[in-house]
Amino acid sequence: MDLTTRIGPLTLKNPFIAASGCFGYGVEYADVVDLASLGALVVKGLFLAPREGHPPPRIVETPSGMLNAIGLQGVGVHRFVEEHLPVLRGRHAVTIVNICGSSVEEYAELARILSDAEGVAALELNISCPNIKAGGIQFGCSLVGTRDVVEAVRRATRLPIIPKLTPNVTDVASFARAAEEAGADAVSLVNTFLAMAIDVETRRPKLSNVMGGLSGPAIRPIAVRMVYECRQLVSIPIIGMGGIASAADAIEFMLAGANAVQVGTANFVDPFIWTRLVDGLRAYMARHDVARAADLVGAVDLGAGARR
Repeated sequence: MDLTTRIGPLTLKNPFIAASGCFGYGVEYADVVDLASLGALVVKGLFLAPREGHPPPRIVETPSGMLNAIGLQGVGVHRFVEEHLPVLRGRHAVTIVNICGSSVEEYAELARILSDAEGVAALELNISCPNIKAGGIQFGCSLVGTRDVVEAVRRATRLPIIPKLTPNVTDVASFARAAEEAGADAVSLVNTFLAMAIDVETRRPKLSNVMGGLSGPAIRPIAVRMVYECRQLVSIPIIGMGGIASAADAIEFMLAGANAVQVGTANFVDPFIWTRLVDGLRAYMARHDVARAADLVGAVDLGAGARR
């Protein structure tokens, strides 16, 4: 069976990608997971300079999900290139670097730095983090801002670029089209939904940042719908994510139009999920006589009534 997946100029051995923010810099899992067996991994978001993030508490469990307000804590791009990237190269990982910026110029400078770093396969542009005050989502909630960031990064690098879209807009498909028109090689969606939890005994928010991003199975049906909507408007590859915890969940995204999928929150629960995902996809393909995983992309059967 052919599990290979094309994301722009990249060919991945399978469609399963470790999501940014839930897999550290990859090196933390290197002795637990065969990094080379993944389709790819997306490292924790990087700014030019190191970043402290928000104070605790910054993770809260919710029904069928999780709230986080980490605040994009990170080591900065230079330390990542010097310390972590060599380890990932040594483990033969397909490494996608998630980059963040407080300005268009910061995104472009990050792209230039990483273009010269051996072992970077692509850049994921974080224009959708819902729990930082400056940067990120201020671009991702504006069609003009989305275009500006993508165009600036496109001018700065030849690496494949993958804007990560926010679901906290009324029409995510229009943002996917804006990214495509600006030169994106693919889009990834969705990032977390802005949400809040309150401790009723203390009457205080459970997160120090008051609000955070909701992930996990609770958001999956909405994320599937958004991937489907984007597939109707764009021709570039789509990387779907949002509550994937099984091969069936991943296949649902693929049928809706995702070429590949990212797995995040479920990795916290089961860091050995990756083998199960690959085995589950193979079993499904055998059961349905599908030779190529790519043939599942956008293959949802809407029925005669829906097609009329």
